Amino acid sequence: MTPADAWLSTADCRLEDLLDIVSAGTSIADYPYASAVESGVVVYRMADLRQPLRAERRAVQAEVVAALSDGPGIAVFQGAYEDTTVVDAVTRVFEEIIAEEHAAGGAAGDHFGRPGANDRIWNALQKLAVRAPDLFVSYYANDVVAAVSEAWLGPAYQITSQVNVVNPGGQAQKVHRDYHLGFQSNDVGERFPAHAHRLSAVLTLQGAVAHCDMPVESGPTLYLPHSQKYEHGYLAWRLPQFREHFENSHVQLPLAKGDVVFFNPALFHAAGTNQTADVRRMANLLQVSSAFGRAMESVDRELIVTAIYDDLRKAHVAEGRDRREIDNVIAASAEGYAFPTNLDRDQPIGGLAPPTQADLVTKALLEDWPHEALVQRIRERSWRSLPD
Repeated sequence: MTPADAWLSTADCRLEDLLDIVSAGTSIADYPYASAVESGVVVYRMADLRQPLRAERRAVQAEVVAALSDGPGIAVFQGAYEDTTVVDAVTRVFEEIIAEEHAAGGAAGDHFGRPGANDRIWNALQKLAVRAPDLFVSYYANDVVAAVSEAWLGPAYQITSQVNVVNPGGQAQKVHRDYHLGFQSNDVGERFPAHAHRLSAVLTLQGAVAHCDMPVESGPTLYLPHSQKYEHGYLAWRLPQFREHFENSHVQLPLAKGDVVFFNPALFHAAGTNQTADVRRMANLLQVSSAFGRAMESVDRELIVTAIYDDLRKAHVAEGRDRREIDNVIAASAEGYAFPTNLDRDQPIGGLAPPTQADLVTKALLEDWPHEALVQRIRERSWRSLPD
């Protein structure tokens, strides 16, 4: 295997390659449990799917996996919440939280959109559980959410959720891919081998519960079916020619309150512009993660980096040790990834991810911070990442 095979490069992104992939159609014949294919998207009516989901669960799950991986990358489940009074009740709780957080002030970061233009609730899963545990039980008892999460990720998956409200006049997001690699800059993305680009899409699952009726003019999510199959996509979505193609070729499906949509995190997508005067388009965005994204041992990396810093500083400054060796020590000791974090305290302002512990150690060495300064900054960062 050559380096060109093992790593992907932004320079190798070709719109023609994406066009070949997305030209594939979506045939209803490939999805016998589906009710329809609309704009290339597989659509399931839960009125028809509930009985098969009970009696033929593995077969239904296998079909959904095929739709999310080799098919269009997106599936809509109409009427997933048969009793929408539960959705309404949870909506009222979310509205209370939004009002309280507005009153409290503070930063209003957002991913892929202009900060402050719309309303966000970070860690809505925990906030709903603490504020309204009875509603949490009814809401997350939903078997569509569980069946699709288990189909894509297996057991022991972890759900987080962030509420997004696109207010009247709220502008569309920029096209993007999602967590993990979608949150990294191209410089960082190019450092991950090609097989990690392929792996990223099966470590998480993206979903959204519609908390109101969403006609097209209210700006439901824009999608480019089949785009998740483009290997260079985590590097390509920022490039002007790819963004232009998305703007000209995306599809958009209206949703009804209680519908749920799931899509491959590698699918090119973006929230749409809300062109209505009176629809506050609320969706509960589900970000479901694999159980496998965790280390075997619990390690106190704050303790490690503060313990070794003086010796590392000595090696860097006094001994002039090779920079690569210094970086190797930082990689072995410090947390090099920004997530998980507490997005209420550590909001994505000025970028998609806050500085990591490793970034702080590197900065401290380059600027020759004293030990006490590093300890203070590391502790501040640890506090920002902790749950409330």
